[in-house]
Amino acid sequence: MMIRSMVVAAALLTSFALAPTAHAQGGFAPAALATTKVRDNIYVIRSAASGNITVLVGDDSVALIDAKFANEHDGVMAQLKTITDKPVKYVINTHLHADHTGGNQALQALGAQVIASENARRIMVETAAPGLPNFAMRDYLRIYLGKLPIDLYYFGRGHTDGDIVIHLPTEKVVIMGDLFALWGPYMHLIHYAAGGSIRDWSRSLERALRLDFDTVIPGHSGVTDRANMEGYLKETIRLQDMVRDMNRAKKSRDEIKKVLETEFHWSGFMFNLGLDGIITEMQ
Repeated sequence: MMIRSMVVAAALLTSFALAPTAHAQGGFAPAALATTKVRDNIYVIRSAASGNITVLVGDDSVALIDAKFANEHDGVMAQLKTITDKPVKYVINTHLHADHTGGNQALQALGAQVIASENARRIMVETAAPGLPNFAMRDYLRIYLGKLPIDLYYFGRGHTDGDIVIHLPTEKVVIMGDLFALWGPYMHLIHYAAGGSIRDWSRSLERALRLDFDTVIPGHSGVTDRANMEGYLKETIRLQDMVRDMNRAKKSRDEIKKVLETEFHWSGFMFNLGLDGIITEMQ
């Protein structure tokens, strides 16, 4: 059952990525692969079909945060060549979904070492996902890309039970994966079959907000700032409170579904993955 749920989720995430966008930098724009410069050594490769890749350029090698779908590998490498000719040393998966991990295998074939949370790797093993991480971290790991420190944190459940936050302390940047995937509008995809939790999601965001940063790279949307992430936390709490209040008022499943659609931009596959779970969890 878990394997089937994960396969379905990968297909649904593709549909999520193709949803309409509200702002040029928010949502899932642009449609085709494109690269945005964040700092002299930090870039983001984006496309509507899958999650962002953050490129960190070190003295003699590169680290990638996430790897998109497998079929985007050649395009990603073409984008990367416009940034640097240095080899990819590390790939850090923010979580287990194929739109963030699908390129692992091809990058490993080029010599890259893949790192993920222990929980994400465990679920990837259970679902026979390709490109299993070479290293797994529990709560915290620091690696160095040349002189650049890269801090990896597992703060708890949210989108899944394997989400990690990457903090670049010298650059004051956080890379959030799908713990903060989308703004313009804010949306939540709670993958309960992969251990996701709306109740824990706010606590995970609160822990991430204790880090020292001013720039935020979400899992899908364009680069943003701390204030926008604080707004996402407030929206997360509003979602929790509204579902809890509807449960207390004995609202029907269909009534709750309608509010999630109109107030929080939920769509068909978000209901498939999370409706019954969020109703049960927020009793």
